[in-house]
Amino acid sequence: MADQPAGTDVPRSFLFLTASSRTDGNSEQLARLAAEASLPPGAEQRWLRLSEHPLPPFADLRHTGDGRYPEPVGNERTLLDATLAATDVVFVAPLYWYSLPTSAKLYLDYWSAWFRVPGVDFRAGMNGGTIWAVTALAGEDETADPLIGTLRLTADYMGMRWGGALLGNGTRPGDVLSDERAMVAAKSFFAG
Repeated sequence: MADQPAGTDVPRSFLFLTASSRTDGNSEQLARLAAEASLPPGAEQRWLRLSEHPLPPFADLRHTGDGRYPEPVGNERTLLDATLAATDVVFVAPLYWYSLPTSAKLYLDYWSAWFRVPGVDFRAGMNGGTIWAVTALAGEDETADPLIGTLRLTADYMGMRWGGALLGNGTRPGDVLSDERAMVAAKSFFAG
């Protein structure tokens, strides 16, 4: 995901990581509408449901032995390769207790390991990419500040751009489709 020189026509590659426990929930419906309406021409998209690529609890090995992590295999390898292949990582995650769902937070925890896998220059591979968020809130008075803050600060730390957050309101499946403000914002979200 290295920086792309200005003026090049290298297609962007969007990795959509759905982190809901519900298939086709409000966050996913909103993200799919935004992708359909506003992805740049020629952009590739890959959708991965984190519940279908479960990771074991994260073990912090930084201060054990040489601090290196083993070569990723299985679901971890799939997620690492997909992440490195993307120019844009989109967290499609409903707001759970003001923050990311467990599967999305666990995926981010693994970034700490990927810094230390021999032969994987993870930070350099991510530098210049973009992180986005698409989330559904269950009430008008809810705040997504902790979720947004986590992803924005991750982007800053990694030398990535923060693309922004697309917020929709909806409790029951399909409710987000009645959120007119979110529907309008989705039409241009990824074009910015």
